[in-house]
Amino acid sequence: MNKPKPLYHRRRFPSEIISHCVWLYFRFALSYRDVEEIMAERGVIVTYETIRDWSQRF
Repeated sequence: MNKPKPLYHRRRFPSEIISHCVWLYFRFALSYRDVEEIMAERGVIVTYETIRDWSQRF
């Protein structure tokens, strides 16, 4: 049998980063740019377009 691929298969960022960005966006009703700024303060450079894509996909 084939194992199903992980949810975040072949993504540039680790699953923890993706999950945290999506969680921030939905949990606190922040804008994509707000999440981008929060992540930049933590040393993670990710664009608001990427966060938007993740939020729509996951």
